[in-house]
Parts: sequence; structure tokens; C-alpha cells
Amino acid sequence: LAVKDPTAVERANLLNMAKLSIKGLIESALSFGRTLDSDYPPLQQFFVVMEHCLKHGLKVRKSFLSYNKTIWGPLELVEKLYPEAEEIAASVRDLPGLKTPLGRARAWLRLALMQKKMADYLRCLIIQRDLLSEFYEYHALMMEEEGAVIVGLLVGLNVIDANLCVKGEDLDSQVGVIDFSMYLKSDDDIGGKERNVQIAAILDQKNYVEELNRQLNSTVNSLHARVDSLEKSNTKLIEELAIAKNNIIKLQEENHQLRSENTLILMKTQHHLEATKVDVEAELQTYKHSRQGLDEMYNEARRQLREESQLRQDMENELVVQVSMKHEIELAMKLLEKDIHEKQDTLIGLRQQLDEVKAINMEMYQKLQVSEDAMKEKNEIIGRLEDKTNQINATMKQLEQR
Repeated sequence: LAVKDPTAVERANLLNMAKLSIKGLIESALSFGRTLDSDYPPLQQFFVVMEHCLKHGLKVRKSFLSYNKTIWGPLELVEKLYPEAEEIAASVRDLPGLKTPLGRARAWLRLALMQKKMADYLRCLIIQRDLLSEFYEYHALMMEEEGAVIVGLLVGLNVIDANLCVKGEDLDSQVGVIDFSMYLKSDDDIGGKERNVQIAAILDQKNYVEELNRQLNSTVNSLHARVDSLEKSNTKLIEELAIAKNNIIKLQEENHQLRSENTLILMKTQHHLEATKVDVEAELQTYKHSRQGLDEMYNEARRQLREESQLRQDMENELVVQVSMKHEIELAMKLLEKDIHEKQDTLIGLRQQLDEVKAINMEMYQKLQVSEDAMKEKNEIIGRLEDKTNQINATMKQLEQR
């Protein structure tokens, strides 16, 4: 015969004991017909069996004084995996009479049964086997399939209403011994089919009511979460609306400021344009006067040249003086031409400034066209005057020839 694995046998025995304990507790509680308290024997045996199941394969941890095994470590891990378990863990830590980790674990099991969340808490625990490996050996009941089966059996305990007083009970010094006599039944203890049918019907109704209550609680929680999200979104929208209103007011103020600055720039541009027009007219007048003076000087020089040519033979010494005067006149003419070129450059610069002013302010384009037309008319008048001066020069030449 093949030798069986002792750990597998232990797991199977614990699983069978858990089945008997849970089944006996449910049947006795339904026949008992009222809320269970901590002195109820099947309930006490259930906690003892659960304690043995949780202790199976637990790693030995070295403390300051000795070695110990405690199930409080994995149970304390539940609050990190299941947020609703934070309240029960905090309640266990706040109990004044508990001194040992085993007492805290026993109080935790009793509170979880009263909350009807023991199956949910342990299900979250067995799923995270990588975390459980810090507390259990690889062959432990909680690491194998038997642990999942026991968690599934614990769901049936939701039909039981338990009212346990944990605060005054001495949980540290209790001795967890399984009473096998409770699970050995005789022929007289076996009930009839009607009793089993009634128990099954009551169990189904209790499960239905519990499941309906759980669904309603989840619906209420989802509605509360939705209301909270809607309130948050409403407050966020109100804040965004206030921010948008403030931005609109700021933009209106900036728009008003920009309009006022635009009007100021327009007025400055108009004044600058008028001043530029006055400067251009003044430069034109100076150009005309300088040209007229140049023509007069040129005529005077020609006259003096003729006189000197006639008196060249008699007045050689005076001719030298006249030649020097001629050089001075030519130098003055060059200076005048240079001045004229500089004034032309200034005119070109002023015209460029006019072009920039045109590019900046297009609204003055029509007025500039009118001014340009006036300039053209003035240029035509200047051309006519130049023609008249040419005619006068021609007449003067004719008169001189005569």
C-alpha cells in the first residue's frame, strides 16, 4: 500500500471537521430559532475548528523570548486587501482586555461572523497566495484547495444572526479543544424528511433575503457615490463658471484698454503725419530757394567770366584773383550740391517713414493719396515754374547775344 502524505490527511480531516461544524451550526441555529450568543456550544466548536484550520501549516516565528505560532498576522493582512475590514481591525486593536495576538484573532473571527463578512474576508486572503506564503508553509490548508472549499462553506453562515459580547470575554486564555461527541449522531438524532425540507426552505429564504439586502446595499452605495460625484462635478462647474466670468471681465477691461491705446496711437500718427507734411513742404521751399540762388550764382559767374575774358589782356593780375574766386565759387557749388544731396537723403528717409506710417495705419491711406495728389500738383507747378525759368534763361541768353 502506498504511504499517504500526512499533511494531505490533516487537510482532509480539517476540511471534514469544518463541513460538520458549519452544517451542524446552521441546522442547530435554524432549529434554535433565535439570535445566537457566545455560550452556544455549536458556535464555540465552530470557532475552535476555524482556529485549527487557520493554524494548519503556520510558520513558526521567533519572538524575543520564544518561538510562537499566531494567526493574527494573516488576519491583520486582510485590512490591506479589503478596505471594509479596516473598521473591524481597528475595533480589535482598541479592545482593552486583549493581550495576546491569539486573543485578537479570536475576537476578529467573532466580529467577522457578526458582520457576515467572514467568507468575503478570507476569500480576499486566499487569493493573495504570494502574501500568505510569508505566514504559511506551501502545504498549509490555506494555501491549498481545501482552504477555498472552506471559504465557500462559510458563505452559508450568512443565514445565522449572532450577537456576541467580545469586550468582557477572556479570549486570551481559552483552550481550543474539538468536542467530537457533538458530531457523532445516533439513529434517534436523525430527523425526518419534513424537518430537512423545512430547514432547506428556511435556508433558501434566508439566503434570498441576505442576497437581496446585499444587492440593495450595493445599490445604495453606488447611488451615494454617484451623488457625491455629481456634487463634486457641480462644485467644479460652479468654480469654472466663476473663473470664466472673471476671465470675461478681465478680457473686457483689456479690450477697453487696447481700444484706448489704439485711439492714442491713431492721434499720435495723425500729428506725426501732419508734422511730416509741414517738414516736407519746408524742405521743398528750401530746395527751391537753394536752386534759385544756385542759378543766380551761376549766371553771375558767367557774367564775370565774360568780363574777365574781355579784360584778360589788360588785367592779368585781376584775372588771377578772378580765377581764385572761380575756384571758391566751384567749391561753394560743391558744398551746395552736397547739401542738396543730404537734403535729398533726408527726403528719402522721410518718405520711408511715411511708408512705415502707411503700413502701420492703413486707415490713413485715402488721406495720404489726397496728399500725394496735392504733391503731384505742386510738382507740376514746380515743373511749370522750371519751364518758365528756362524760358527766362533763354530770353536772357537772347538778350545777352543781342
